[in-house]
Amino acid sequence: MPINFNQQIIDEFRAGKGQVGGPFEGARLLLLTTTGARSGAPHTTPLGYLPDGDRVLVIASAGGSPRHPAWYHNLVADPMVTVEAGLFTYQAKAVILDGEERDRLFARAVEQDPGWAAYEERSGRTLPVVALLTVGFGPPAARMGDALIAMHDGFRRELALIRREVAASGPRLAAQLRVNCLTMCQGLHVHHSREDTGMFPVLEERYPEVAPVIARLRDEHAVVARLLGELQSLLRDDGSDVAPADLLAEVERLTRELEAHLDYEEEQLVALLN
Repeated sequence: MPINFNQQIIDEFRAGKGQVGGPFEGARLLLLTTTGARSGAPHTTPLGYLPDGDRVLVIASAGGSPRHPAWYHNLVADPMVTVEAGLFTYQAKAVILDGEERDRLFARAVEQDPGWAAYEERSGRTLPVVALLTVGFGPPAARMGDALIAMHDGFRRELALIRREVAASGPRLAAQLRVNCLTMCQGLHVHHSREDTGMFPVLEERYPEVAPVIARLRDEHAVVARLLGELQSLLRDDGSDVAPADLLAEVERLTRELEAHLDYEEEQLVALLN
């Protein structure tokens, strides 16, 4: 993309905490900052990404250009990068994938979006697939209650993306969409586990009067865990394809329960945490 156009997206992304309009509205975008291989200066580029468990994937398509993009050359020279995910910013290590792993993950990306194959054909080169592995991640630099809202908003946004992706899918569920859902499930499980073992005991000790609230939240965690288990079971049923309509119904059921839970938790705890 032209530099000026890139800067417009970067500015809009940062101003909207990851939300942009126009042709990229609803797209999975991040900002990748690399260190210039020649200049040593920071170089920020907006990129589409693919969830992949505890890492994210980016593809060096450069819009089908015959040359690798500058950000790719930069991370070859220095793999330590900064990732802005809208609500969070973290440090990551870039790992260039090769061989069977690269081919398998690129094929998975193409299955969901044939545009990647079109870019590769137009470019005349094998498009590199890069994994970004988190090496430093913490809550936003904000009061604890505000940080909780930011984390919750991340889950709300991811569920909205998944609902849109499932609704737009064809008669067969793409493998990448399956991974998107499982990655979201994994993130929710980790978040709730940390609340159960970390945040809730501290609040109960400091504010005994919130014990009934914490009890309700733990019960709601159990409900969400059951729904996540059912969703994961549906996605991991290797013997049959998942009908997008069935998956959408499960995702919407989870969304209703989860959003009500998040709203209640924020209503009850944000002021105390702040």
